[in-house]
Amino acid sequence: MERDRNQLLFLHPVCTHNIWGGSKLREEFGYEEAGDDIGECWGISAYPKRDGIIENGKYKGFHLSELWNQHPELFGNIKKDEGENEKFPLLVKIIDAKEDLSIQVHPNDCYAMEKENHSLGKTECWYILDCPENAKLVIGHNANSTDELTRLIEEEKWSQLICEVPVKKGDFIQINPGTVHAIKGGFVILETQQSSNVTYRVYDYDRMSDGKKRELHIEKCKEVITTPAPSASECILESEKIRGRDNQLEVIYAGMYYEVFKMRVKGTAFLDQKYHFLNITITDGIGKIDGTLVRKGTHLIVPYDYGVVLFEGDMEIIASTVR
Repeated sequence: MERDRNQLLFLHPVCTHNIWGGSKLREEFGYEEAGDDIGECWGISAYPKRDGIIENGKYKGFHLSELWNQHPELFGNIKKDEGENEKFPLLVKIIDAKEDLSIQVHPNDCYAMEKENHSLGKTECWYILDCPENAKLVIGHNANSTDELTRLIEEEKWSQLICEVPVKKGDFIQINPGTVHAIKGGFVILETQQSSNVTYRVYDYDRMSDGKKRELHIEKCKEVITTPAPSASECILESEKIRGRDNQLEVIYAGMYYEVFKMRVKGTAFLDQKYHFLNITITDGIGKIDGTLVRKGTHLIVPYDYGVVLFEGDMEIIASTVR
């Protein structure tokens, strides 16, 4: 395959403004976005209206969705049919939570396809880039039955219902559909997920937006929340267990929809791209990838059959591919 076609695909991300957002995505990651409520950077996305644009080379100016549809060879020809759910399957975000996000839950594929206009469900995972000392996240709940879950929600006994678990920088959290969860204020997180934006809010701290409380989705939450909840230990992989050797791609998690990796580059590293495609985000540091300067906040895709990729510098990388 000719290298002029088979080139690295650097993406211009799309930032969003959120009631709970902050300014770190501009100040620490260098995204040129005004405001102090920047909540998300959709770094690798083909989602409608948040569709990343290729910044370099032969495909400069193409949206990622266009490449997925018009050049399936770049993704190992895994796009099979022209169906609603045959879209670029993954979405990579960086989230800056200045304040707490709503307590929420996501549906699985079957529920979303039936109730949300044939959308994908939302399975996601978090890699904690930064957080306060002694930080906690909402993961899971305490109800032992659906009746108890319903009662605690309807009586708004959130402190009894919600589980908050201690976490730290470098931890990895897998959030399956049906898992009650919430990111707390002070966290910066890299999220890898199915390409879906279906979120059901069970509680939002009675916050006001445009003069009214944000919409909740209580009945849908009752239908999709898994009861009893899995233990937090089933969801969290602590940082001590995912520290690999320098200059090697280490698998953090391999599930139904995605495989997630971490690599710490120290000096020079070589990677043989053997996947359908490989999403890469530079989460810390600075360096070069095949001679192109990259830094904290750079997002790119290494396409199918690219060959060996040369990494140089001092940087941390989180990567992912489809399963």
